[in-house]
Amino acid sequence: MKLSALIIEDEPSLATIFAKALHEAGFDVQTAADGREGQAKLAQTSPAVVALDLHLPYVSGEELLRYIRTADHLRHTQVVIVSADAVLSGWLHDQADFALTKPVSFHQLVSLATRLRQALD
Repeated sequence: MKLSALIIEDEPSLATIFAKALHEAGFDVQTAADGREGQAKLAQTSPAVVALDLHLPYVSGEELLRYIRTADHLRHTQVVIVSADAVLSGWLHDQADFALTKPVSFHQLVSLATRLRQALD
């Protein structure tokens, strides 16, 4: 069974790297280029994993994380915070399943995505 992942990241090169890593781990991957697009996709789908940048245009990653944690249809969604803001990541770490500080290597992402995939199977 293919599990889905949603990447909400406004930097296209990082979104591509995250998508490749999650795809390599066996996820069906969708991306959202800003918070508004991410919010719309989260309202319509229930991804198994969300890779979430905290500093997004239009709707912040922090606001999206609150939505994920309160929306009934997303109660089983694993959230990976990915941010260059170590302080904000630290504050929100308890609300996320994982927190990664940018820069993140491709191999680090593949390793995490593989562990997530194994835990969700």
